[in-house]
Amino acid sequence: MKSRFSLGAGTLALTLLSATIASLSVAPAYAGAPLAKTAAPGYYRVMLGDFEVTALSDGVLILPVEKLLTNTQPEKTLKALRKYHLDTPTATSVNAYLINTGSKLVLIDTGAASLFGPTAGRLATSLKAAGYAPEQVDEIYITHMHGDHVGGLMMGEQMTFPNAVVRADKHDADFWLSQANMDKAPADAKGSFQGAMASLNPYVKAGKFKAFDGDTELVPGVKALAARGHTPGHSVYLVESKGQKLMLWGDLMHVAAVQFESPTVTIGFDSDSKAAMAQRQKAYAEAAKQGYMVGAAHLSFPGLGYIRSEGKGYAWMPINYVPVK
Repeated sequence: MKSRFSLGAGTLALTLLSATIASLSVAPAYAGAPLAKTAAPGYYRVMLGDFEVTALSDGVLILPVEKLLTNTQPEKTLKALRKYHLDTPTATSVNAYLINTGSKLVLIDTGAASLFGPTAGRLATSLKAAGYAPEQVDEIYITHMHGDHVGGLMMGEQMTFPNAVVRADKHDADFWLSQANMDKAPADAKGSFQGAMASLNPYVKAGKFKAFDGDTELVPGVKALAARGHTPGHSVYLVESKGQKLMLWGDLMHVAAVQFESPTVTIGFDSDSKAAMAQRQKAYAEAAKQGYMVGAAHLSFPGLGYIRSEGKGYAWMPINYVPVK
């Protein structure tokens, strides 16, 4: 009797265990929700002295950088990319920067809007997510008139920023807004002129475009500095408050994984590659020596950080994440 009872208890325990496992196997799978496949609109905020700086993501451009970079070889580009776990075509950030000085709201570049396809054109959404409306922007400073920097000025047939004055170096305006220059440009370059004209001319017509020439203080604490080469009037912008500095480079660099270690690498988009290279080398050396923050349109979002000298090149140090209170 005792052995039969023990066998019965074992059988009962086994039955209960099997039932428990069965019940677990049919329990709801709460982690089985569909993939979201989206991210929140992109903005990131830091303080610079008394100024509030908001990096705004316009999205990314998918670029075959091994074909676009010049003064190097494709195999060198691919090797440099793989060092940073990147491949080609490469997702390349498109960043803009909003500066709130306390008295003026200044936007540096405007992203691509519809000029570069569906992976970009999100600046207006990022701006609203950051707590601002396009109507609040007082001034817009353009680093240069390539489509991924000026496209966001327009939303269809409407000016995106109806109350803003747009400013850029006159050398860029004279070049990109010239019908004569577009007429004599190669067929594959005409689109750049068309994009600049479609984006800027409505502001010109409305009396809301004001060019400057070279180094110019535009509002207290924000100064344009000539950095010509990538385009005829390419500018960088120095933002300064209470002794803290931020230099916004525009397109002085495009591919961080390659051009920090090898500053002599240029890109096919340069109007004057030798001048663009010289401007990049100057900017890198100055930023490394003085230790101020830099930002660039095509650094991985938010594109803010510092550089230091390393060997014959430089190393990029992204800013540490700190929520603004």
